[in-house]
Amino acid sequence: MTGKPPPALELSDVHYSYPDGHGALRGVSLRVEAGERVAVLGPNGAGKSTLCLQLNGILEPTRGSVSVCGMAVGRKNLKEVRRRLGVVFQDPDDMLFMPTVEQDVAFGPSNLGLSEKEACARVEGALFDVGMEGMGGRSPHHLSHGQKKKAATAAVLSMEPEVLVLDEPSASLDPRARREFGAILAGLSQTIVMVTHDLPYAHELCERSVIIDGGRIAADGPTSDILGDAELLAAHDLELPHGFVMNHH
Repeated sequence: MTGKPPPALELSDVHYSYPDGHGALRGVSLRVEAGERVAVLGPNGAGKSTLCLQLNGILEPTRGSVSVCGMAVGRKNLKEVRRRLGVVFQDPDDMLFMPTVEQDVAFGPSNLGLSEKEACARVEGALFDVGMEGMGGRSPHHLSHGQKKKAATAAVLSMEPEVLVLDEPSASLDPRARREFGAILAGLSQTIVMVTHDLPYAHELCERSVIIDGGRIAADGPTSDILGDAELLAAHDLELPHGFVMNHH
């Protein structure tokens, strides 16, 4: 069958409520095509992280549906969905639990039933992708925060996902680590969805941005248009850093 691949992600009318109503989703519809890079922007508590957890089925929508690469996200497809869509969580310490970086990166592939040779090749490839070749023997506890972020990303990349979702990718990174991590993301071939309130990062890495506020999508368009609309940003508690100048790609 030829023709257009299915969308990398499709959410239709997704509702989700936490018991206290905070961070809930109230009818989110969003379609991301294969190969797109989309930033999901919004104030804290707007539902951004909740959205991330819907994408790989950690949370199930109260109403509406989510699909990844044309597969419905639900119990029977979870394993396959999680192979195709990898989430890099905000805190890398939540993702690193083995004695060495190499073992953390090998954890996913070793559960796919690959040969040892193929699993090793994936680990090496993923460490190379994040600029950590030769560091596989290190203990994650002795890494800087920036290195932990790279190791956690390598652990997701070793699964060779088609879609990469990053929750606040620049959180707690110093300027140099933030720049290095941005360069790594820029070099990847996956469809990328980046949940962030770091607007310059969105501008640098994603050509499309979506604002989520109050659990709904408030805007969706080219990042340069959205970041260029001061009133829109102000209305959703988003602020460009002082002196930030938009350079149009």
